[in-house]
Amino acid sequence: MTIIITGGTKGIGKAIALTLAKEKHNLILTYVNDDASALQLKKELEQHTNILILKSNVTKEEEVIKLLDIAVSKFNNIDVLINNAGISIDTTLEDKTVDNFKKILEVNLIGPFLTSKYIGGYMFKNKKGKIINISSTNGIDTYYKESLDYDASKAGLNSLTHNFANIYAPYVIVNAIACGWVDTDMNKDMDIEFRNKQLNKILLNRFANPSEIANVVNYLINDTYINNSIIRVDGGVKND
Repeated sequence: MTIIITGGTKGIGKAIALTLAKEKHNLILTYVNDDASALQLKKELEQHTNILILKSNVTKEEEVIKLLDIAVSKFNNIDVLINNAGISIDTTLEDKTVDNFKKILEVNLIGPFLTSKYIGGYMFKNKKGKIINISSTNGIDTYYKESLDYDASKAGLNSLTHNFANIYAPYVIVNAIACGWVDTDMNKDMDIEFRNKQLNKILLNRFANPSEIANVVNYLINDTYINNSIIRVDGGVKND
């Protein structure tokens, strides 16, 4: 299979790439910042599979079209799109700006819209493919006032998942993974007291390892019937 992973060089995206490389899939990873990390990952992955890493901003329509063209030219086909690229800018309401809110929506929602429109549209024309969106329980019911913009973007991504599943039926399967807390760089500077409070809400009493999210992605890639679903991967939430 040939698989595109947006934001594929760090965090959850990197874990997904490492897992799928072992399955010998052709991989196209996009990134925006940190050339050194991208190059290092390329060296690691090319030992296992065919890999193409592109500096591509998926919030830009022309860059998504170029990404599609390059991927098809390189591998002749696209089987799976994984919309993983995402950011958060946690602040108090008073410190939130319109520019920051727009940036969150551009990366977390407009990006997946554009890739699903063009790359998903390519798969639909070929009558075969899968889209997997990396979402969050923040888009369902674990809201945080410091991340209301992020929460809104993930709620939008969940809605986008349902819409594209209907638009591309019956040829393209579209699902989202709603992650709970995951141990990534995004959370590395978390206040200890806040972290412990969140751990106390989780039945497994720990955050997910990124590889555990990658395992669910790998399962969905191989599954043929789960569709139009938002799958929670949050360790279980306590009912107090």
